[in-house]
Amino acid sequence: MMNDVNSPQEAHPAAVEREIEKNPFLVGLGERVRSLRSRRGMTRKAVAVAADVSERHLANLEYGEGNVSILVLLQVAGALHCTLFELLGDVTTSNPEWLLIRELLENADETTLRRARIAIGEALGTGGGTPHANPRVALIGLRGAGKSSLGQMLAHDLGFPFVELSREIEKFAGCSVNEIQNLYGMNAYRRYERRALEETIQIYPEAVIATPGGLVSDPATFNQLLSHCTTVWLQADPEDHMKRVIAQGDMRPMASSKEAMEDLKSILSGRAAFYNKSQLKLDTSAQPQDATFKILRSMVREVLQLPA
Repeated sequence: MMNDVNSPQEAHPAAVEREIEKNPFLVGLGERVRSLRSRRGMTRKAVAVAADVSERHLANLEYGEGNVSILVLLQVAGALHCTLFELLGDVTTSNPEWLLIRELLENADETTLRRARIAIGEALGTGGGTPHANPRVALIGLRGAGKSSLGQMLAHDLGFPFVELSREIEKFAGCSVNEIQNLYGMNAYRRYERRALEETIQIYPEAVIATPGGLVSDPATFNQLLSHCTTVWLQADPEDHMKRVIAQGDMRPMASSKEAMEDLKSILSGRAAFYNKSQLKLDTSAQPQDATFKILRSMVREVLQLPA
């Protein structure tokens, strides 16, 4: 009896074989690529264009079907008992002290890593610590969380200046945030973002700062924020994020996509662990704005040891 080439058992043998033979390292690599992309709020198409690779190639990489030649490097690294970072020539890994520090922290838990980060930041004087009561109050979270509206209300209540960091970035660049990213790329935008935050910290000993949602994607900038500000994560349900952004008339970049909600949820998932480093957290979807502000006001005044 002749085999039916369209039978369910034999329809996609290559796909089945690929699924079975997926290497755990390539699968993990793909997961990290997807996580980084989500954290930065970039679509796969945007990353493919920026990296000058095809969108299909990037999709294969994300699904654990990347170029297997990288596995050769992994095997060589294993034979030499070193990491890929060392094999590929990252200059920082050639320093013995760095290697020793990394070895000590490699299997540390989250609490130990946090203490180490704060201690190192304080020793270097470059940030990373967590202030107990800094009168610069930074609101973090995804667009649509309420950072601008609640931030202005809080600044008025405390008698502090209100700083919209996105506007400060545009002042430095002399053009809009969209134009910075489209003309000069994300790396240039992150440099302007860090410069704007550094100057805001220098100018304002007291302030309420509304930060861009993606600021947590840059470790150096986020370290500065954690060191010099009292941080508050304004959380919201994905549906509320989307509804508020659309109500503001801001359709970029997710609301124009057919997969808008999926993209938004992916970005939230990718950034949540970083947003969670904030000292205070407040769910802005749990109650109306006036009630939310009262809670925010009470939380901040208590931390800053101000009268209620």
